[in-house]
Amino acid sequence: MAALDRVIWIVLDSVGIGELPDAAEYGDVGRNTLGHIAESRALKIPTLVKLGLANIAPLKHQQPAAASLGSYGKGATHSPGKDTTTGHWEMAGVWLDQAFPVYKKGFPRDLIAEFERLTGRKTLGNKPASGTEIIKELGEEHVRTGKPIVYTSGDSVFQIAAHEDVIPIAELYRMCEIARKLLDGSHRVGRVIARPFAGTSGNFARTSRRHDYAVDPPKPMLLDVLEERRVPVFGIGKIHDIYNSRGVHDYVTTQSNVDGMNKLTAALQQRKNGLIFCNLVDFDMLYGHRKDVEGFAKSLEEFDSWLTNFLPQLNATDLLMITADHGCDPDPRWETTDHSREYVPILAYSPAVETGVNLGIRETLADMGQTIAKNFGAAILHGTSFLREVTAARRDAVAPEGTARRV
Repeated sequence: MAALDRVIWIVLDSVGIGELPDAAEYGDVGRNTLGHIAESRALKIPTLVKLGLANIAPLKHQQPAAASLGSYGKGATHSPGKDTTTGHWEMAGVWLDQAFPVYKKGFPRDLIAEFERLTGRKTLGNKPASGTEIIKELGEEHVRTGKPIVYTSGDSVFQIAAHEDVIPIAELYRMCEIARKLLDGSHRVGRVIARPFAGTSGNFARTSRRHDYAVDPPKPMLLDVLEERRVPVFGIGKIHDIYNSRGVHDYVTTQSNVDGMNKLTAALQQRKNGLIFCNLVDFDMLYGHRKDVEGFAKSLEEFDSWLTNFLPQLNATDLLMITADHGCDPDPRWETTDHSREYVPILAYSPAVETGVNLGIRETLADMGQTIAKNFGAAILHGTSFLREVTAARRDAVAPEGTARRV
């Protein structure tokens, strides 16, 4: 028997909790996503605090729980980099030798020229930019000329924005597939992203048909070993894209955090075992990169309110794990809108455990993946499981760590 029948793993995209020791190498000294959001005003996040969030690091206006409901700690990113792919891959046990490339001045001219030749369209942009700002700036010219907007960010991404009435979705996706094949070797970016939008000049808005084209992760990683043991994995949000569909048996995309949380609630009723793996992207996409401190704060409160109703629905053989993949501190004292090199919070909760424990500082995000792997009788290349710590209080009710049943 596995220690737990089901694991629900929620990634609050970009919700970091303070600079890593090597932050200076990334220009991120002093950045602290959760810390600075908490400084902005008193957050109403009682459920996260009860689970142990304020026990991980000081959060203004919040008191650490005397006896937290969940186990708590923080995780360091072992791999170089501070992007979505790096963080999620490391959670699954993949360590990178070098960071994915970023393009602070745009992509090399010869690379863009080859992309234009292969797609048959000239391009606009080719610079780092906010996605919403660049369609304000170049959207009208794009509609007039039919030229797609190519841009990047502080993340390792090649993004293509196009109005759905100018470049049909099928053609936009085809262009992304061309870019994905082209961007290899030294230009092997973490993701190529289709960014369709609609509307009229002055009122352009992104549509929900975004699609990510990720690099295929090295083998083996967590989702591979779960698949070998026939453990079902259900992806919510961009999980399917990040891992290039590997090991994800079924998935749904999301249009917002609220949509993602609703689909999590539905999945809890429909899927009684295995891994439910969810990324909530609004923290990053709508608030971190746009430096919207108040929006970020309200989104955290929205998640906490949902969590209050979600916890009572968990079974005694469930484990809920809440974390992040990197930081994206929106504090206005920094001009950059890039991700930040930060620790990520780790909260682990099971209804069968009365009081959580301090998991301390984890040396790699892979500790989370190893915990899940160990629960289902498997192992990944990196990371140290904390399954024993988070299930210790229910030891007499479960089988020893490392044994498993076929799910």
